[in-house]
Amino acid sequence: MSVWPSPAVPRPLQQLFDRVPLLTYDANVLPARSQSATSSRLPTLYVFSTDSDARLGAPSYNPGCLKWQTFLKLARVEFQIVPATNHASPTGALPFLLPARPSPSASASASASPAPAPVSSARLQKYALEHGQHKPAEQTPTLRLDAYQALLDVPIRNAWLQALYLEPRHAALLDRLYVAPASSSRWVQATLRHQLRRAAEAEILKTSSSAGGSASATPILVDESAMYAGARDALDALADLLAESETDWFFGAPSPSLFDASVFAYTHLMRRLLDGGADGEGEDLKIPARLGALVRAAGTGELERHQSRLLEMLWPGESLSGR
Repeated sequence: MSVWPSPAVPRPLQQLFDRVPLLTYDANVLPARSQSATSSRLPTLYVFSTDSDARLGAPSYNPGCLKWQTFLKLARVEFQIVPATNHASPTGALPFLLPARPSPSASASASASPAPAPVSSARLQKYALEHGQHKPAEQTPTLRLDAYQALLDVPIRNAWLQALYLEPRHAALLDRLYVAPASSSRWVQATLRHQLRRAAEAEILKTSSSAGGSASATPILVDESAMYAGARDALDALADLLAESETDWFFGAPSPSLFDASVFAYTHLMRRLLDGGADGEGEDLKIPARLGALVRAAGTGELERHQSRLLEMLWPGESLSGR
Protein backbone atom coordinates (compact mmCIF):
# COMPACT_ATOMS: atom_id res chain seq x y z
CA MET A 1 0.00 0.00 0.00
CA SER A 2 1.49 3.32 -1.04
CA VAL A 3 1.56 6.28 1.28
CA TRP A 4 1.34 9.83 0.01
CA PRO A 5 4.30 11.88 1.22
CA SER A 6 3.50 14.80 3.48
CA PRO A 7 3.95 18.09 1.64
CA ALA A 8 6.88 20.17 2.80
CA VAL A 9 6.06 23.29 4.77
CA PRO A 10 7.41 26.39 3.05
CA ARG A 11 10.46 27.67 4.91
CA PRO A 12 8.98 31.11 5.77
CA LEU A 13 5.95 29.43 7.38
CA GLN A 14 8.16 26.93 9.18
CA GLN A 15 10.20 29.77 10.64
CA LEU A 16 7.00 31.51 11.74
CA PHE A 17 5.71 28.35 13.43
CA ASP A 18 9.08 27.86 15.14
CA ARG A 19 8.88 31.36 16.59
CA VAL A 20 5.15 31.27 17.40
CA PRO A 21 4.18 27.63 18.01
CA LEU A 22 0.53 26.64 17.67
CA LEU A 23 -1.14 25.84 20.96
CA THR A 24 -4.51 24.20 21.63
CA TYR A 25 -6.18 25.73 24.65
CA ASP A 26 -8.68 24.00 26.88
CA ALA A 27 -12.33 24.80 26.18
CA ASN A 28 -13.73 27.64 28.24
CA VAL A 29 -16.33 26.74 30.80
CA LEU A 30 -19.84 28.03 30.27
CA PRO A 31 -20.64 31.39 31.88
CA ALA A 32 -21.95 31.16 35.41
CA ARG A 33 -25.36 32.44 34.36
CA SER A 34 -25.57 29.68 31.73
CA GLN A 35 -24.60 27.03 34.25
CA SER A 36 -27.26 28.15 36.68
CA ALA A 37 -29.89 28.34 33.94
CA THR A 38 -29.34 24.73 32.92
CA SER A 39 -28.52 23.29 36.34
CA SER A 40 -31.48 22.24 38.38
CA ARG A 41 -32.70 19.44 40.55
CA LEU A 42 -35.76 19.50 38.28
CA PRO A 43 -35.94 18.64 34.58
CA THR A 44 -36.38 21.73 32.41
CA LEU A 45 -38.95 21.84 29.62
CA TYR A 46 -38.25 24.45 26.96
CA VAL A 47 -41.43 25.74 25.34
CA PHE A 48 -42.97 28.79 23.73
CA SER A 49 -44.01 30.89 26.70
CA THR A 50 -43.59 34.26 28.36
CA ASP A 51 -41.27 34.86 31.28
CA SER A 52 -44.17 35.43 33.66
CA ASP A 53 -46.12 32.38 32.49
CA ALA A 54 -43.00 30.22 32.71
CA ARG A 55 -42.39 31.23 36.32
CA LEU A 56 -45.95 30.16 37.14
CA GLY A 57 -45.78 26.99 35.04
CA ALA A 58 -48.80 28.23 33.06
CA PRO A 59 -49.91 26.51 29.85
CA SER A 60 -47.81 27.27 26.77
CA TYR A 61 -49.47 29.21 23.96
CA ASN A 62 -48.21 26.73 21.35
CA PRO A 63 -50.30 23.56 20.73
CA GLY A 64 -47.29 21.31 20.15
CA CYS A 65 -45.64 22.48 23.37
CA LEU A 66 -48.86 22.39 25.39
CA LYS A 67 -49.54 18.79 24.36
CA TRP A 68 -46.32 17.56 25.98
CA GLN A 69 -46.51 19.96 28.90
CA THR A 70 -49.95 18.50 29.63
CA PHE A 71 -48.80 14.90 29.27
CA LEU A 72 -45.82 15.40 31.59
CA LYS A 73 -48.19 16.82 34.20
CA LEU A 74 -50.56 13.89 33.69
CA ALA A 75 -47.61 11.57 34.38
CA ARG A 76 -46.80 13.69 37.46
CA VAL A 77 -43.29 14.50 36.29
CA GLU A 78 -41.89 17.38 38.30
CA PHE A 79 -40.34 19.90 35.94
CA GLN A 80 -39.80 23.60 35.42
CA ILE A 81 -40.60 25.72 32.36
CA VAL A 82 -38.17 27.94 30.48
CA PRO A 83 -39.24 30.16 27.55
CA ALA A 84 -37.38 29.40 24.33
CA THR A 85 -37.55 29.52 20.56
CA ASN A 86 -36.94 26.88 17.89
CA HIS A 87 -33.39 28.18 17.47
CA ALA A 88 -32.58 27.03 21.01
CA SER A 89 -33.63 23.44 20.31
CA PRO A 90 -31.07 20.78 19.31
CA THR A 91 -33.61 19.48 16.77
CA GLY A 92 -34.73 22.91 15.59
CA ALA A 93 -38.19 22.53 17.11
CA LEU A 94 -39.81 22.93 20.50
CA PRO A 95 -40.45 21.46 22.96
CA PHE A 96 -37.41 19.67 24.30
CA LEU A 97 -36.45 18.72 27.84
CA LEU A 98 -33.17 18.81 29.72
CA PRO A 99 -33.08 16.18 32.46
CA ALA A 100 -32.14 17.22 35.98
CA ARG A 101 -28.54 18.33 36.26
CA PRO A 102 -26.62 19.08 39.46
CA SER A 103 -25.14 22.51 40.01
CA PRO A 104 -21.44 22.74 39.05
CA SER A 105 -20.65 23.89 42.60
CA ALA A 106 -22.47 20.94 44.20
CA SER A 107 -19.44 18.69 44.17
CA ALA A 108 -16.34 18.05 42.12
CA SER A 109 -17.56 14.65 40.99
CA ALA A 110 -20.99 15.95 40.04
CA SER A 111 -19.62 18.87 38.06
CA ALA A 112 -17.24 16.56 36.22
CA SER A 113 -20.04 14.29 35.06
CA PRO A 114 -21.23 14.81 31.47
CA ALA A 115 -24.36 16.85 30.95
CA PRO A 116 -27.43 14.71 30.24
CA ALA A 117 -28.58 14.59 26.63
CA PRO A 118 -31.65 16.68 25.71
CA VAL A 119 -34.91 14.79 25.28
CA SER A 120 -36.69 15.69 22.04
CA SER A 121 -40.46 15.69 21.69
CA ALA A 122 -40.27 12.31 19.92
CA ARG A 123 -38.96 10.77 23.17
CA LEU A 124 -41.01 12.71 25.72
CA GLN A 125 -43.71 10.04 26.04
CA LYS A 126 -41.10 7.41 26.92
CA TYR A 127 -39.41 9.82 29.33
CA ALA A 128 -42.70 10.62 31.07
CA LEU A 129 -43.60 6.96 31.49
CA GLU A 130 -40.17 6.17 32.92
CA HIS A 131 -39.81 9.16 35.26
CA GLY A 132 -43.37 10.06 36.21
CA GLN A 133 -45.04 9.17 39.49
CA HIS A 134 -48.21 8.18 37.63
CA LYS A 135 -48.66 6.18 34.46
CA PRO A 136 -51.31 7.78 32.20
CA ALA A 137 -53.70 5.53 30.37
CA GLU A 138 -52.15 3.98 27.27
CA GLN A 139 -54.02 3.23 24.08
CA THR A 140 -53.10 0.50 21.67
CA PRO A 141 -52.51 1.94 18.19
CA THR A 142 -55.48 1.12 15.97
CA LEU A 143 -56.89 2.38 12.70
CA ARG A 144 -59.67 4.05 14.71
CA LEU A 145 -57.18 5.93 16.86
CA ASP A 146 -55.23 6.93 13.76
CA ALA A 147 -58.38 8.25 12.12
CA TYR A 148 -59.23 10.52 15.05
CA GLN A 149 -55.61 11.61 15.41
CA ALA A 150 -55.75 12.66 11.76
CA LEU A 151 -58.60 15.04 12.63
CA LEU A 152 -56.22 16.89 14.93
CA ASP A 153 -53.28 16.74 12.55
CA VAL A 154 -55.07 18.04 9.44
CA PRO A 155 -58.38 19.96 9.61
CA ILE A 156 -58.02 21.28 13.17
CA ARG A 157 -54.34 22.14 12.80
CA ASN A 158 -54.94 23.80 9.42
CA ALA A 159 -57.70 25.97 10.86
CA TRP A 160 -55.38 26.96 13.73
CA LEU A 161 -52.59 27.90 11.31
CA GLN A 162 -54.94 29.85 9.06
CA ALA A 163 -56.52 31.73 11.94
CA LEU A 164 -53.39 32.66 13.87
CA TYR A 165 -50.77 33.07 11.16
CA LEU A 166 -52.68 34.21 8.09
CA GLU A 167 -55.77 36.03 9.30
CA PRO A 168 -55.04 39.82 9.25
CA ARG A 169 -57.20 40.48 12.30
CA HIS A 170 -54.83 38.35 14.38
CA ALA A 171 -51.63 40.05 13.17
CA ALA A 172 -51.14 41.77 16.53
CA LEU A 173 -51.57 38.46 18.37
CA LEU A 174 -49.05 36.73 16.11
CA ASP A 175 -46.57 39.55 16.70
CA ARG A 176 -47.04 39.39 20.47
CA LEU A 177 -46.55 35.63 20.65
CA TYR A 178 -43.86 34.86 18.08
CA VAL A 179 -42.43 38.00 16.45
CA ALA A 180 -41.77 40.62 19.12
CA PRO A 181 -40.06 38.19 21.59
CA ALA A 182 -37.52 37.23 18.91
CA SER A 183 -36.15 40.70 18.16
CA SER A 184 -36.76 44.40 18.68
CA SER A 185 -35.52 45.20 15.17
CA ARG A 186 -38.35 46.14 12.82
CA TRP A 187 -36.46 44.68 9.87
CA VAL A 188 -35.90 41.38 11.65
CA GLN A 189 -39.53 41.32 12.80
CA ALA A 190 -40.80 41.94 9.25
CA THR A 191 -38.60 39.13 7.94
CA LEU A 192 -39.67 36.72 10.69
CA ARG A 193 -43.34 37.59 10.19
CA HIS A 194 -43.02 36.81 6.49
CA GLN A 195 -41.24 33.52 7.20
CA LEU A 196 -43.87 32.42 9.71
CA ARG A 197 -46.70 33.13 7.29
CA ARG A 198 -45.00 31.39 4.40
CA ALA A 199 -44.32 28.35 6.59
CA ALA A 200 -47.98 28.25 7.67
CA GLU A 201 -49.14 28.50 4.07
CA ALA A 202 -46.81 25.67 3.07
CA GLU A 203 -48.10 23.43 5.87
CA ILE A 204 -51.71 24.09 4.92
CA LEU A 205 -51.12 23.46 1.23
CA LYS A 206 -49.18 20.29 2.00
CA THR A 207 -52.27 18.71 3.55
CA SER A 208 -54.91 20.47 1.45
CA SER A 209 -56.99 18.19 -0.73
CA SER A 210 -57.06 20.88 -3.37
CA ALA A 211 -53.28 20.77 -3.58
CA GLY A 212 -53.40 17.20 -4.72
CA GLY A 213 -50.17 16.49 -2.87
CA SER A 214 -48.04 17.69 -5.79
CA ALA A 215 -45.91 20.74 -6.24
CA SER A 216 -47.09 23.32 -8.72
CA ALA A 217 -45.75 26.59 -10.05
CA THR A 218 -49.27 27.97 -9.97
CA PRO A 219 -50.36 29.34 -6.58
CA ILE A 220 -53.14 27.28 -5.03
CA LEU A 221 -55.94 29.08 -3.28
CA VAL A 222 -57.37 27.41 -0.19
CA ASP A 223 -61.09 27.74 0.43
CA GLU A 224 -61.14 29.28 3.90
CA SER A 225 -64.86 28.61 4.36
CA ALA A 226 -64.32 24.94 3.62
CA MET A 227 -61.30 24.87 5.94
CA TYR A 228 -63.20 26.23 8.93
CA ALA A 229 -66.17 24.03 8.10
CA GLY A 230 -63.79 21.07 8.10
CA ALA A 231 -62.53 22.07 11.54
CA ARG A 232 -66.12 22.33 12.77
CA ASP A 233 -66.88 18.82 11.47
CA ALA A 234 -63.69 17.46 13.05
CA LEU A 235 -64.55 18.98 16.42
CA ASP A 236 -68.07 17.59 16.17
CA ALA A 237 -66.64 14.13 15.47
CA LEU A 238 -64.37 14.37 18.52
CA ALA A 239 -67.30 15.50 20.65
CA ASP A 240 -69.37 12.53 19.46
CA LEU A 241 -66.49 10.19 20.27
CA LEU A 242 -66.19 11.63 23.77
CA ALA A 243 -69.96 11.34 24.27
CA GLU A 244 -69.63 7.56 23.81
CA SER A 245 -67.24 7.31 26.78
CA GLU A 246 -68.54 6.42 30.21
CA THR A 247 -65.40 7.81 31.88
CA ASP A 248 -65.41 11.34 30.38
CA TRP A 249 -62.04 10.58 28.76
CA PHE A 250 -61.45 9.60 25.16
CA PHE A 251 -61.89 5.96 24.13
CA GLY A 252 -63.30 5.12 27.56
CA ALA A 253 -59.87 5.31 29.22
CA PRO A 254 -59.95 5.28 33.04
CA SER A 255 -57.78 8.41 33.15
CA PRO A 256 -56.57 11.03 30.65
CA SER A 257 -54.20 9.74 27.98
CA LEU A 258 -51.86 11.28 25.44
CA PHE A 259 -54.83 11.68 23.10
CA ASP A 260 -56.68 13.70 25.75
CA ALA A 261 -53.61 15.91 26.05
CA SER A 262 -53.47 16.32 22.26
CA VAL A 263 -57.10 17.43 22.07
CA PHE A 264 -56.76 19.73 25.08
CA ALA A 265 -53.76 21.46 23.49
CA TYR A 266 -56.02 22.77 20.72
CA THR A 267 -59.33 23.24 22.51
CA HIS A 268 -57.75 25.20 25.36
CA LEU A 269 -55.83 27.54 23.09
CA MET A 270 -58.76 27.98 20.71
CA ARG A 271 -60.89 29.08 23.62
CA ARG A 272 -58.15 31.19 25.22
CA LEU A 273 -56.70 32.95 22.17
CA LEU A 274 -59.14 32.58 19.27
CA ASP A 275 -62.54 32.85 20.89
CA GLY A 276 -65.05 35.32 19.52
CA GLY A 277 -66.94 35.28 22.80
CA ALA A 278 -70.29 33.86 23.75
CA ASP A 279 -72.38 36.79 22.57
CA GLY A 280 -73.28 35.23 19.24
CA GLU A 281 -71.35 37.82 17.24
CA GLY A 282 -69.67 36.63 14.07
CA GLU A 283 -71.23 33.22 13.55
CA ASP A 284 -69.80 33.15 10.00
CA LEU A 285 -67.27 30.31 9.92
CA LYS A 286 -64.92 32.49 7.89
CA ILE A 287 -64.32 34.60 11.00
CA PRO A 288 -61.45 32.74 12.69
CA ALA A 289 -62.06 34.42 16.03
CA ARG A 290 -64.87 31.90 16.31
CA LEU A 291 -62.60 28.85 16.68
CA GLY A 292 -63.27 28.95 20.40
CA ALA A 293 -66.98 29.14 19.67
CA LEU A 294 -66.64 26.01 17.52
CA VAL A 295 -65.24 24.19 20.55
CA ARG A 296 -68.18 25.29 22.68
CA ALA A 297 -70.69 24.37 19.98
CA ALA A 298 -69.26 20.93 19.24
CA GLY A 299 -71.71 18.18 20.11
CA THR A 300 -73.53 19.07 23.30
CA GLY A 301 -70.56 20.74 24.97
CA GLU A 302 -68.39 17.64 25.48
CA LEU A 303 -65.15 19.30 24.34
CA GLU A 304 -65.74 22.42 26.40
CA ARG A 305 -66.31 20.34 29.53
CA HIS A 306 -63.30 18.14 28.70
CA GLN A 307 -61.09 21.24 28.38
CA SER A 308 -62.40 22.66 31.66
CA ARG A 309 -61.84 19.35 33.51
CA LEU A 310 -58.21 19.04 32.42
CA LEU A 311 -57.49 22.70 33.13
CA GLU A 312 -58.87 22.39 36.66
CA MET A 313 -57.10 19.06 37.20
CA LEU A 314 -53.64 20.21 36.10
CA TRP A 315 -53.73 23.98 36.62
CA PRO A 316 -56.06 24.64 39.56
CA GLY A 317 -57.05 28.28 39.71
CA GLU A 318 -56.06 28.91 36.08
CA SER A 319 -58.69 30.51 33.87
CA LEU A 320 -58.90 31.12 30.14
CA SER A 321 -57.61 34.65 30.74
CA GLY A 322 -54.80 33.52 33.07
CA ARG A 323 -54.52 33.50 36.83
